[in-house]
Amino acid sequence: MDTTVTAIGDVVVAALEDAGYMQSTIGQLRKSIKWLGFLAKKQDFVYTSELGAEFASMTTSPRTGRYSAQRRTDYGRLVWLFDSYLLTGAVDLSMRPRGRQKEKPSSLEFSKLLAAWSQEMGQRGLARSTQDCFGSLACEYLIFLEAAGISSWAAADGSSVLGFLESLRSRWADSSMWSAVASFRPFLKFTSRTDLLDALALARAKRHHEIVPLLDAGVERKVVDGCRQGLVSSRDAAIALLSLSTGLRACDIRGLRLVDIDWRGGTIGLVQQKTGNPLTLPLPPLVLAKLAHYVLDERPVSDEEEVFLRLKAPHVALADHAAIYVIVNKVFRASGVEDGKVGTRVLRYNAASRLLRAGTALPTISAILGHAHSDSTNVYLSADIERLRSCVLPLPEGALR
Repeated sequence: MDTTVTAIGDVVVAALEDAGYMQSTIGQLRKSIKWLGFLAKKQDFVYTSELGAEFASMTTSPRTGRYSAQRRTDYGRLVWLFDSYLLTGAVDLSMRPRGRQKEKPSSLEFSKLLAAWSQEMGQRGLARSTQDCFGSLACEYLIFLEAAGISSWAAADGSSVLGFLESLRSRWADSSMWSAVASFRPFLKFTSRTDLLDALALARAKRHHEIVPLLDAGVERKVVDGCRQGLVSSRDAAIALLSLSTGLRACDIRGLRLVDIDWRGGTIGLVQQKTGNPLTLPLPPLVLAKLAHYVLDERPVSDEEEVFLRLKAPHVALADHAAIYVIVNKVFRASGVEDGKVGTRVLRYNAASRLLRAGTALPTISAILGHAHSDSTNVYLSADIERLRSCVLPLPEGALR
């Protein structure tokens, strides 16, 4: 196999062209290949992974003398493609992991403990997002222990748990600390360390139920009208309308598959990622129409089973729930709604409040929103201020004197 920069570059460019990448993207990649070739002169233009690592580290712009995020992205992507071909003989066009690779504990005991916890979560059938959250906190705690000079699990004590939680406060909001404690507790239970669990209980993190602002009726009409008039693509319209009308979670919209849509019956049936419960929902005519137009006329040719794909190559499923958030905000802005940022959480509360105002029973709302327990629907009462006010008794005369 010819491993010169020119030879590998030709293979990479051909792979991008076959996959349908935009010519502007390919043109930018050719520029990076050119600069990589200049660096490779010192070793007869032969590409190696060591050369790639050096190239990827060249993130300072020679023109400004400052860090360049564009160079980091372009050079890092090129090295990813070159290394994949060098190692496997094929160009890997899959999406790159976002950000830097997460740090792992260095001690063998901690690494084995983390692997055992990961295996346990998989056997429990936890959702991937839940596994990532639980696993990330467990990993961070083990790294925190190593930084404190502790490399044995038996040496971990209650003070280390409290110290770890305190270290999170620089990155976690106070209102989110309850979530951190709740996500960290399963790992300690898995290790059967009751002393560490007792220390965790001392944190006494409280859960905050903020009142989520609801959408004005005029805002809803603007978004629906904007989608109907074609101000955004059918893909984006379908995603926003699905979230607005059904209150589906972002992870379930992202994971919606073609086989989940009953075109004749006008419904979708899926298994929720958070609860594992099956859910069937009717689709309003406009949502069904936008879905059909997207699938028949806009959706790129792909073997992916998910409904919603990236508009640009590679045409794979959307990366994560954050992509849904970006698309929903894009639709709101295109519809003339400029105030604030809107995510699926707000739209989920909005859908629940709409049902409450219509006099829908809580168990029915729970079924529509796909809750594991009907009691959890009570949190949406905090969003309906008018209904809360109707529950408050008037003050007796003279009470304020």
